[in-house]
Amino acid sequence: MTDLTAFAFGLPKAELHLHLEGTLEPELKFALAARNGVALAQQTVDEVRATYDFTDLTSFLAVYYPAMEVLQTADDFHDLAWAYLLRAKEQGVVHAEMFFDPQAHTSRGVPFSTVIGGYRRAAVRAQDELGISAELILCFLRDFSAEFAMATLMEALDYKQWIVGVGLDSDERDNPPSLFAAVFARAKAEGFFLTMHCDIDQVGSIDNIGAAVRDIRVDRIDHGTNIVEDPALVALAKERGLGFTCCPVSNSFVTEQMKADEIVALMREGVRVTINSDDPAYFGAYVADNYVALAAQAGLDEADLAQLAINSFEASWLTPARRDAYVSAVRDYAAQHGVSLPA
Repeated sequence: MTDLTAFAFGLPKAELHLHLEGTLEPELKFALAARNGVALAQQTVDEVRATYDFTDLTSFLAVYYPAMEVLQTADDFHDLAWAYLLRAKEQGVVHAEMFFDPQAHTSRGVPFSTVIGGYRRAAVRAQDELGISAELILCFLRDFSAEFAMATLMEALDYKQWIVGVGLDSDERDNPPSLFAAVFARAKAEGFFLTMHCDIDQVGSIDNIGAAVRDIRVDRIDHGTNIVEDPALVALAKERGLGFTCCPVSNSFVTEQMKADEIVALMREGVRVTINSDDPAYFGAYVADNYVALAAQAGLDEADLAQLAINSFEASWLTPARRDAYVSAVRDYAAQHGVSLPA
């Protein structure tokens, strides 16, 4: 490891944009298929990885959803989340707010209780065995109906104490935030934090970001770097302290610059941009790998990476006391490595 890479891996950080279903590594996919008697089209890990030829969101989703067929029991969901959390520990993660897509499973007959029960067990275990605090964010699939989303929210209320917030993901085309405004209003009334995917360079990206920020009044935006197209919206996001959960390596599959220029510009302007891994099993990079990749692309130094880690906690949904303790831990880590940060 170079010094910068070692610094990035050891840096205490939160991960705020991580799809648990997107952590399904080929080896675990084969193990779960064998456990559940699921026939796979591929016979080897290399054959699985050969299907990871993505040029846009649609081509990614075409591979992503069919792979979930191997997830059937609570143990399967536990094992998936646990495998991610073990890797997260190696990447310096001390707090994770993890997306899960219950509709991807309930729509194929897997009970909601099975999905969340397995994930919750791994989250509790992570605190006990790894010292990682882990929360769950329920994402609605925007290419299903708003009625299905509302029904899912109602089902989730029985598990309210296990879910910190709700999000909106999947194919953004023709599925703007406004379609789900009533669902998010109900979620907010129930006490959930709100976030929404505003994927990069989508048709109507800036309009969707505007709707999420101004109308639905989300607490965070996932991806969202197209906000640079509207300086007034950037100013509003900064004023509200909104977090942006950016994913440089996954961006690189659909753009050459991984949106590095936009991420860094927003960071320099004081916007709470954070670095995350998105679907690391498919994009080949976990969160510290993303820190390193962005640093290489944008010429960032240790102080920049420490600021991104501070942002990750300040944009998190931790209590103020826990958030401040983690920020202090980042500052202490930087000082131990001779890195000075602004007061």
